Amino acid sequence: MTFGKVYLIGAGPGDPDLITRKGFRLIQSADVVVYDRLIPHELLEETRHDALLIDGGKQPKKHRLSQDEINNTIITHALAGKIVARLKGGDPLIFGRGSEEAIACYQYGIPFEIVPGISSSYSVPAYAGIPLTHRHVSSSFTVITGHEAPNKSASSINYQALAKLGGTLVILMGVKQLNNITRTLISHGLSPHTPAATIEWGTTQEQRTLIGTVGTIADLAVGHMIRPPAITVIGEVVKLREQGTRWFDLLPAEIFEPQGLPSLPEHRLQTSIFTQPDNFK
Repeated sequence: MTFGKVYLIGAGPGDPDLITRKGFRLIQSADVVVYDRLIPHELLEETRHDALLIDGGKQPKKHRLSQDEINNTIITHALAGKIVARLKGGDPLIFGRGSEEAIACYQYGIPFEIVPGISSSYSVPAYAGIPLTHRHVSSSFTVITGHEAPNKSASSINYQALAKLGGTLVILMGVKQLNNITRTLISHGLSPHTPAATIEWGTTQEQRTLIGTVGTIADLAVGHMIRPPAITVIGEVVKLREQGTRWFDLLPAEIFEPQGLPSLPEHRLQTSIFTQPDNFK
C-alpha cells in the first residue's frame, strides 16, 4: 500500500501574509486541506481548484468535528494516498493539538512533517505595540492557556508561582476565565495595579486593544464585549504601547483590503465525517 503524507502547518495568527513560505507552498499543492476556524480564510483561495477543503473548525462549546474525528479524517485521506495539509491557526504545537495529530499519524505509519507557524502569543502583542521583552523592563515571558481541558479535576497552572515570577505573562484563550484568572493572581500577591492589555482579533482588520490593569481588565473586557479570539498581556511592557511602540491601529484604513470568507464552489467544501479506519485509536 502506498500512503500519502500529512503536513501539520501553522497558518499564523490571522494576517494571511504571516504564513511561512513553506506553509504557503504546501497548501497550494495539497490534495486535501483540513482547516481550523481561526486560519486566515484568504489562504483557502490559494489551494488547488480540485483540492478537497474540509472545515474542522472549533468554536467554544461548538465543534464541527471532534479531535478524534479530525484525526480520523486526516488518516483516512492519507491512507488513500492523498497529500493532506492540516492547516491550523498560529503554531500547530502551541495549544494547537498538533502533537496529538502527529501521534495519530505515527500509529498508522503515515509520514508527516510539522511546519511551524508564527504564534499569536507574541505576534498579536506585537501588532498591538506591546513587546514581550524590553531592556530594563522585562527579561522573560510566560505563556499560559486560559482554557484548560474541561475534564481536569484541578488546574495544572501554578498561579502562585506566576504571581511572583515577574516578567511578562501572556494568556491565550482566556476571555471567559479572565475574571477568575486575574482574581487568582491577585490573591497570590500580584499587584492589582500591574498594567494589562486584552487584544481581540489580533493582526486582523478587526483588531481591538483594551488597556487597563490586572484589577480592571476583566471588567473592561466585559464592558467592551470582547469575544474570542483574544489574548491578554500582563506586565510593565504594556506601558510601552503609549510610549511609542503602538503602530498597527494607527495605520490608515484604506490600506486594508476587504476581508471575509472566500467564494469557493460548494463541491470543494466538506464537513462530513469519514469512516473510521480499522483499529483506529
